[in-house]
Parts: sequence; C-alpha cells; structure tokens
Amino acid sequence: MVTKEEVMEALKEVVDPEIGVSLVEMDLIKDVLIEGDKVKVKMTLTIPGCPLANMIVDSVKRKVESLEGVEEAEVELVF
Repeated sequence: MVTKEEVMEALKEVVDPEIGVSLVEMDLIKDVLIEGDKVKVKMTLTIPGCPLANMIVDSVKRKVESLEGVEEAEVELVF
C-alpha cells in the first residue's frame, strides 16, 4: 500500500504551469487520504477561478495514479 509520504514526494514533481513552482512547495496540497488502493488528495489553487484548474487537477490525479499500489485517485479542491 502506498504511503502519504510517497504521494507527497511524487506530487513534488507537479508544478503550477504559470509559476513553475511545485504544488507541494507552495503548500497547495492540504491533505492526502489513503484507503486501500484509493487515494484522495485535497488541494487548493493559487487563486479561486484559476483558468488552469482542470489541467492542474488532472496532473495531480495522473501523478498519483502512476504510483505503484494506487488503483484510483480523486482530487478535491478546497478553499
């Protein structure tokens, strides 16, 4: 089973396309919940209504789902 630390380490590679800084570095990842092979990431954006929100959320989802032991990832935006 994947760990929260492994998920956070992987998410360091996901960068905000406008700023070029990791979402983890900017403290945008608020929580990671793991239930078996399912992972839920709660995150926020630099600004509400961010025009690249869908792209960023998709990048987070793909990155988490690429990890060994993860069957499904869900990303929830929180503000």
